[in-house]
Amino acid sequence: MKQGKNIILGVAASIAIYKACDIVRQLQEEGCNVTVVMTEEAEELIRPVVFQSLSGNKVYRGLFEDPEAWDTKHISLAEKADLVLVAPATANIIGKIAGGICDDLLTCVITATQAPVLIAPAMNTNMYNNKIVQDNIKKLKATGYRFVGPQEGRLACGKNGMGCLAGVETIIKDVKKYL
Repeated sequence: MKQGKNIILGVAASIAIYKACDIVRQLQEEGCNVTVVMTEEAEELIRPVVFQSLSGNKVYRGLFEDPEAWDTKHISLAEKADLVLVAPATANIIGKIAGGICDDLLTCVITATQAPVLIAPAMNTNMYNNKIVQDNIKKLKATGYRFVGPQEGRLACGKNGMGCLAGVETIIKDVKKYL
């Protein structure tokens, strides 16, 4: 991977959010500049200051945050990206992307970018196997979006099944493949 690549890391509200911290660190070790865009729901699980401290960059959250200077943030972030990685990606965020819904900063950035988009799902097995979720994934794959995982393992509900976020090393390997 070339040094200095700009990665937009989209973080949605999954209990696997803690692994996004390791993703930031490993991407930095690979020489990437990581900018985190969080959904509002993700902030209920982890505070933005954690990602800001890890990445050394401002964390973007709201579509209508006060700009430091006039800037259409979703466009400037989308244009800056060499790759957009969504990890963890919930059924909700996958559905919004598949439906072209742009009601938060993350979905606007994804819709506006010309960079590759890599999605790492993380959710309960029943949610992952839901026909609508699977149809959304198929639709996104057919239009050029890429996916990594999920994998089998222990879920937040205490059961074992498909839906765990792919391993951090696996995600980083796929990021390298698409850069």
